[in-house]
Amino acid sequence: MKISILPFISRTASVILLFVFILSGCAQDSYQRRAEVMKDHIENFYNHLRANRVESAVHENEQIERMADQMANTVKKQGQLQGTSQVEREFALMKTARGTAAENWIALGQYFAIKQHPEKARASYQRVVDTYTEPTERAYREHAARALKDLEVLSGPPSDSIP
Repeated sequence: MKISILPFISRTASVILLFVFILSGCAQDSYQRRAEVMKDHIENFYNHLRANRVESAVHENEQIERMADQMANTVKKQGQLQGTSQVEREFALMKTARGTAAENWIALGQYFAIKQHPEKARASYQRVVDTYTEPTERAYREHAARALKDLEVLSGPPSDSIP
């Protein structure tokens, strides 16, 4: 009786391919899930701001920052372990989260400036200047620095700098 190894290899290859597709699907789902969660936080941020629920808006933006920090850790840990495309996608999502959070802090500063709360506006802009220090985040820092100067023109220097 002759036993053929070809069906065994074919079935094994099929199982391995199915496993690879399932794993790649899970990675896609995980990435997509995080992108959707971030999108929800962004929408919630602006909804809270429009409804004058500043504390809730700040909480949403902090959640975006927390997600960016978690993604940065994932990129660092999995950089050597996973394929380049997965790490690149995670890195791109992390950059998007950080950029969005910086833009939200600037929007919050604008909100406070419009509502005549210059000290809170300064604090929001200053947070961008102090927190977003990566070279790729320079545009956010510059925007916040210009907004700080504009506030000074509109409302005078900060109260703690008056002699």
